[in-house]
Order: sequence, then structure tokens, then C-alpha cells
Amino acid sequence: MRKATIILALTAVLALGMGALAQAKTNFISIGTGGTGGVYYPYGGGMAEIWSKFVPGVKAVAEVTGASVENVKLAHKGETIIGLIMGDVAYQAYQAEGSFQGKPQKILSMAAMYPNVLHVVTLKGSGIKNVTDFKGKKVSIGAPGSGTAFMAELVLKAVGVPLDSFDVRRLSFNETANALRDRTIDAGIWVVAPGTSSIMDLATTHDIEMIPFTPEQQKKVTDAHGFYAPWTMEAGAYRGVDQPAPTISVWNVVIVQSTQPEDLVYDLTKAFYEQNAYLQKIHPYAKFSTLENAVSKSPIPLHPGAIKYLKEKGVAVPDKLMPKAK
Repeated sequence: MRKATIILALTAVLALGMGALAQAKTNFISIGTGGTGGVYYPYGGGMAEIWSKFVPGVKAVAEVTGASVENVKLAHKGETIIGLIMGDVAYQAYQAEGSFQGKPQKILSMAAMYPNVLHVVTLKGSGIKNVTDFKGKKVSIGAPGSGTAFMAELVLKAVGVPLDSFDVRRLSFNETANALRDRTIDAGIWVVAPGTSSIMDLATTHDIEMIPFTPEQQKKVTDAHGFYAPWTMEAGAYRGVDQPAPTISVWNVVIVQSTQPEDLVYDLTKAFYEQNAYLQKIHPYAKFSTLENAVSKSPIPLHPGAIKYLKEKGVAVPDKLMPKAK
């Protein structure tokens, strides 16, 4: 009897120890963001702080990456778990279209973030008044693998400005700002939430102009690609930009590797929404990261963990956002 009691006691101690080890297990969450001159990186840094603080057992970190296209590939391969990407990239990656032709990526949506706005920036006196003036000019369309380059190519093609009509440079946000500052390029394209640091810094030392799109050009783009929408950048968004600038917008989404456990994604989703006030301190556009926008703006199906949280909050999830076996 005494021997059996000792065995039972040892078994209980071992079980408690195994339980403690299980509880102590840490989930390391890597978030693919973008370059340091955009919004993704600080926004992703805020998400990492929130998850590390409010989700037990999670240690999250924001990684500098080439942004949207690269973030999809990283999540697909499992090199990251979370990615901040543009909706056009998400749609084509999930549907295996465009540059992802025949290669569906293992991603699902977790949340809609905020609308990205296409910025076409030049210095006063460049002679560029419309993107049709790019002919023969040096223009940065964004870093390789970025959502900016992805969108720039689709938009320019839609309005009849072929890439071979100008000298294409593929620079990051900070590199584009520096090249404009040094006058080694004539114009640069950003796809980002207004108020991005790299353009703000440029505008403090140089007189910039925001190149507008005509209503006809906006229609050509939105007719060609349903994931884009017209947008008017407000006057005063940057120093020296005194007039509203009609342009194009696309929603950003938080993607998650589709194979991640439902419970983990539920916890991440819950903290993301419940700590939104902190994200708004990082960038005011976080005000768009709402439950309602998750179902109205997500271009691809939601992860079951995100769906569980949305339903818990009384948000109806349409059939088109329900994940399907692929």
C-alpha cells in the first residue's frame, strides 16, 4: 500500500511538472511588416507589444521586410506567422492569380486594418503634373516584392502608362525620399496611409507636389480591378500639399498562416481589437481597424479563430469569408 501511495504521489508530481512546462511554453510570433519609412513597421511593432503583453504565452516581434508580396511568401512558407499586406496582393495570392498564377498561398485574413492611399510625389518644378508625364523620366515605383510596386504596376497599366515608357527605379520608401531629395529621380510612388514619415521628412526640407489622378483615370483603374476604390487625399496631409489630391486606395489586411491553431488566432484577434486604442496612438488610421470592416473589407476568407471572435461579438460573417478546403 505504501509503495502504491509513493507511486501515485510521484505520478502526481510528474503531472504537475508537465503541466507547468506546458503552461510555460512560449509561442513566438513573427510579424512581417515593411520598411522603416512606412506605416507597416510601427503598426506591426504596436501589434507585437500588444500580443506580448496581453496574450499569455506569446512573444511577438515585428520584422522589417520587403512588405506585401514578400510577407505573403513568408507566411506561406511558415517563416512568419502574421503578415501586414495590401488587399490586392491578398486577393491574387489567395486566388492564385497575377504574379501568383497557379500557386495558391496558404494564407487567411485575420483583420482589416485601414485603407492605403497611392501617393505620387514629385518636387515642385519637375514638370510632372500627371502620371502620363512619366515618359522619359526616372520614377521609383517601390521596392521589389512590395505592395507599392505591385499596385503601381497594375494602376499604371490601367491608365495606359507602360513601364517601358520611363526609367523604372525600385526603391524603398526611405530610398525614394532620399533620391527625390538628391534629385536623382523625378518622381516616386508610395502606397501607404497618409502621414507616412518618409514623405513628411522630405516635405520639411523640400517643396513637394502630390500628383492627382483625373476622374477618368480613377474609373479606368477601378473598372479594371474591383479591389481598388477612388480616394481623395485631404489638403494639408503633408506640408505644402494645399489642395485635395484625387487618387486610388486599397485596404490593408492582417493575414495569418492558414494552418495556425484556431485558439491561438482567436487570442491574437481578441487582443488586436480590444487594444485598438493603443494602435491609434501609433497611427490615427488604426481607427479603421473595426469589427465591421473585418467583414466588409477583407478580400479573402477569414481564419476560423478570427471568425470565432467576430461571432462572439455578434458580427455576422458572410459565406464568402468562410474558409474552404483548398
